[in-house]
Amino acid sequence: MLRQINNTDIITAIFIACLLCIAISKLLFGKRFDIFSNLILTNRYIKAYIKEQHFFETFDALLFINLILNGGIFIYIIQKALSNTVLSQLLILKYAILLGSFFIVKVLIERLLASVFKIDHLINSYLFNKISYRNYLGLILLPVNAILIYYVDYSANLLYILGISVLAIYTIILLTYYSKNLNLLKQSLFYFILYLCALEIAPYIIVYQFIAIK
Repeated sequence: MLRQINNTDIITAIFIACLLCIAISKLLFGKRFDIFSNLILTNRYIKAYIKEQHFFETFDALLFINLILNGGIFIYIIQKALSNTVLSQLLILKYAILLGSFFIVKVLIERLLASVFKIDHLINSYLFNKISYRNYLGLILLPVNAILIYYVDYSANLLYILGISVLAIYTIILLTYYSKNLNLLKQSLFYFILYLCALEIAPYIIVYQFIAIK
């Protein structure tokens, strides 16, 4: 009987790149990383660094690279399970670039509209929370992807459950932020609703329709 051996060299290299990004962020920003690692348990990180945020930060950039690479791996795993065919592992880099481009363009447009609606103070706080939790999601995806690639004989149903769970957690986090800052949101409620419809709902509907058509 011939034994099928799955070549995971490219995926392993990507995992190493992710670990390097995390290790460098830990090395350069030890205290900040330690506080960030407890983000899911406490809001201390948000309170400590929200006033120090800048348009570009090395700490966030390193974790963002880890996020999009793991996002690319997760999309690759889903496509492989649904198509049940052999796919090039280089597709992971393509998915990562698409994810990165999507998030970056989205943030730039969000900041532009915030300036137009004159709600910069509100959106800057909102974006910092969202980016922080999104990067934290990248840390969670790393071990999940590793288990799916190296240990688990996963099925499409398992991936659906994982995907829905991730979306549910992210939605709960956003709703929690809205509830905690309700008084602040009321000051610019109309513009914030327009903002949500234009940049939190519409982009994901467009992406879903694009994927569905494909």
